[in-house]
Amino acid sequence: MAEIVRKSLRDSSAARWTALVLLAAANLFAYIFMDILSPLQELLQTQRGWDPVAYGHYAGSETFLNVFVFFLIFAGIILDKMGVRFTAILSGAVMVCGAAIKYFAVSEGFIGSGVDTWFTNNLNLPEAWWNVTPFFKGMPGSAKLAAVGFMIFGCGCEMAGITVSRGIVKWFQGKEMALAMGVEMAIARVGVAIVMLGSPLIASIAPVSVSRPVAVGALLLCIGLILFITYGFMDARLDKEGVEEEKDDPFKVSDIGKILSLKMFWIVALLCVLYYSAIFPFQKYAINMLQCNLGYTAQQASLVFFVFPLGAAAVTPFLGNFLDRKGKGATMLILGALLMILCHLTFALVVPATKSVVITYLAIILLGISFSLVPAALWPSVPKLIDNKLLGSAYALIFWIQNIGLYAFPMIIGSVLSASNPGVTDPLAYNYTVPMLVFASLGVIALFLGFWLKIEDRRKGFGLEEPNIKKEAE
Repeated sequence: MAEIVRKSLRDSSAARWTALVLLAAANLFAYIFMDILSPLQELLQTQRGWDPVAYGHYAGSETFLNVFVFFLIFAGIILDKMGVRFTAILSGAVMVCGAAIKYFAVSEGFIGSGVDTWFTNNLNLPEAWWNVTPFFKGMPGSAKLAAVGFMIFGCGCEMAGITVSRGIVKWFQGKEMALAMGVEMAIARVGVAIVMLGSPLIASIAPVSVSRPVAVGALLLCIGLILFITYGFMDARLDKEGVEEEKDDPFKVSDIGKILSLKMFWIVALLCVLYYSAIFPFQKYAINMLQCNLGYTAQQASLVFFVFPLGAAAVTPFLGNFLDRKGKGATMLILGALLMILCHLTFALVVPATKSVVITYLAIILLGISFSLVPAALWPSVPKLIDNKLLGSAYALIFWIQNIGLYAFPMIIGSVLSASNPGVTDPLAYNYTVPMLVFASLGVIALFLGFWLKIEDRRKGFGLEEPNIKKEAE
């Protein structure tokens, strides 16, 4: 008698790809909301009085709780203890709460309210070295409350990111897992493209309103929460069929000392924080930079920058496949840093002088290629450098260090932009040369670390230049 093979829900191609669509779409909405105000820096200054310093402190606030309250670590523990289903729904609810607060902060209803008065009169901390919060004296009350909402959203967003990855592993283990992760990453990149085009367009509908795009983003997060809940029913059914989650080793406090003593950890962690600090904070200033350099409206500048996330989404799967089959991971890291330096130097020195749209497009394309090269090579390299027993803890620490950069550099760039443009009050008249040189300097240090990593690989044979897919011995 033929043996009957019992199949689970994930053995159905339609079911597991439906699960991916639910997870990826919810994560897409999170990425959209993350940058919903990035193309609107001009409007925030003219309608709400946010100068570059206030905008920079708001922009950095997203990762504040992840860095200083270690919520990123707690999110991993929650996921480990409670599973994908619970954590996905929790992350969606947290993001919606943060979004609601942020919307109220930039809405007309906030202006002149008691909440406005309270935030204007409180949290006026001095801009001193010990003030690690996003709040400072003179920061508009709307920017302070928006920062509160953004940091709450950031907790949910970071939790959603690691939850979606775990969910993909659960559904695609032994299936098309690499393809599924590549599709999810590409969809996230598309989210940035959507918001760069859509946010200025929605804001420009008469009467012009900076709060309208935030309302749309908050509505999308509500839909995302519904998608997470829908996914929860599928996940519950899969659990009943006996399919267990593939879990990483949980974060262990005892591992911190071991990891921090590893030279290779610090090379990778610093390379990571420097590179991503020159990409994600740049996204928050890119539209205004293009407006100032080219004299464009927000909609026109967004259309130019649109090619960056789309190009990165298109190229990433091909580079990942090349890395799997041909290797050259350390070389890809070096090339990615070189391209990023070239891009930022072009925006600092060439575009302001030439006002050339063609050169601007070429620089953005180079940045898109760079943004595909480095993540594709960096993350698969970590398991080659760190012992598997410490891998989960190492990733947690790398993400935490990365969040420090994502917290600090939007504020640093905002302060540098203000200091290098004394007396400038027109949001379309800023000179971005010095801020772009700051971004380029991060790339220079990342390039040095890339060469150091390649030297260490040659000396100790970590296999960074080798393909991930090994050929079977004859």
